[in-house]
Amino acid sequence: MEYYIQLSFNNRSEYMFFPVTPESIEFSDSGDGSTFNVSALGEINVIKSPKLREVSFSGIFPADYSPYHLNYDARHPAIQKQFYRDPYEYVKKIIRWMQTGRPVRLFFSSARYTINMAVSIESFDWKETAGTVGDIQYDIKLKQFIFYAAKKVVPLKDSKDTAASKTKTKASRPNEKIQPKTVTLKAGDSLWSVAKAHLGDGSRWKELQKLNGIKDAQLKKLPIGLVIKLP
Repeated sequence: MEYYIQLSFNNRSEYMFFPVTPESIEFSDSGDGSTFNVSALGEINVIKSPKLREVSFSGIFPADYSPYHLNYDARHPAIQKQFYRDPYEYVKKIIRWMQTGRPVRLFFSSARYTINMAVSIESFDWKETAGTVGDIQYDIKLKQFIFYAAKKVVPLKDSKDTAASKTKTKASRPNEKIQPKTVTLKAGDSLWSVAKAHLGDGSRWKELQKLNGIKDAQLKKLPIGLVIKLP
């Protein structure tokens, strides 16, 4: 199946493949910029976040599949059960998903491009035309859906309550922790790790070396329990 389109609902507890490949599928990506006229500059363009992607395509749900080229192996019973259904089953399913007010997931796959995104069904137009008894022709438009959650709104208190709360609330206690002036080396410690932990910058290890009179030859074999002075 090098080219197919699928819609799924409720974390794929329900899904459907479009049995006949549409002749084309249209994707619309556009920006949401604004233009302004500025004195001495002229027209300027303010770039904003892009708009939600829109997808649209038209096709057919056939009553008889024999005249159409299908991307699925029609000889396999499981494939037949999943893909080759009465055209009105597809129509009813799409309408029911729309009525829930919940997004569906679009999966589009071709030889060079794949899309997997949540979408809303913006419109679904369908009709049964004379001359193709039982076939359903449809037009469907989808729009990218971004999941979001509303933030909790905390109501503001009036000025009296605010003043009262300030008098009752104790000021936060300042950090009284005193930075140690010396550090005793433990197993695995080095001047770099001491500088990183206590000075906030490992590259300051040379300051510690100079302050503590440590020679270059001693750096690789600093004894455990050695007391290092801090600047």
